Amino acid sequence: MEQNKKMEVFANLTKHITIASVEEKVLPGSLVFEALNQFPGYYHETPTSAQPFYIYLVLDKQYPLEEVLRATQNIEKEYDWDFDSGKGYMIIGSQLLNVIRVRHLPELDLVEKIQEAYQNQGIHFLMNKKLSGKLEAEVKIVKFLVFEKLADGVYVESQDHNFGYIEIPKYLSYDAFVKVTMDVKYNWEGHEFDAASGSFFKEGKLFEFVRILSNKIDTDYLVKLRKLYLEKIR
Repeated sequence: MEQNKKMEVFANLTKHITIASVEEKVLPGSLVFEALNQFPGYYHETPTSAQPFYIYLVLDKQYPLEEVLRATQNIEKEYDWDFDSGKGYMIIGSQLLNVIRVRHLPELDLVEKIQEAYQNQGIHFLMNKKLSGKLEAEVKIVKFLVFEKLADGVYVESQDHNFGYIEIPKYLSYDAFVKVTMDVKYNWEGHEFDAASGSFFKEGKLFEFVRILSNKIDTDYLVKLRKLYLEKIR
């Protein structure tokens, strides 16, 4: 594939984050979480002037991916709202919750309106369940992404160049991923970054990747970072 050529992939992303329930500006009785540290490896500054909202809407059951995608597309056609969503699940202790993750919201006032729009499309939310305080959660999101290839095994998200993706040769468990990433960071002299693990389908095959967040991303940055990851993966 030619460099900088766009391609759409079906991807999944796994992260461990701290969340807290949102009590206001949501559908009354619904369970909604806001990520308190969506990018825990990226401490001192964010790529934008304000911390972006990452909201998790808890569903009443597991919906097929195509139903959520169809509902989302219908909402995008009907309303002039600028947001991005992905279907997934969240594990809090022994509880598994089905969620829709919403990001790139300009303001929290839109959350209840978005929930109502999904309900009008037949997607309903978990009601009258409370989980309070700061909670640690594992989140997996599945969605379509549009990549631009910068070099072999190196991509950037077409709609947001602060998100880069580097291919790695094998799947890493969470513990192994954390260890490798810490080894990389101890030996990395470039600008700081947040990392998450994931995979995507391309040309009929599944590829493992590391998602990199930094506002200093360019081809050289990602190529050097990928080289270091490959050195540290055993």
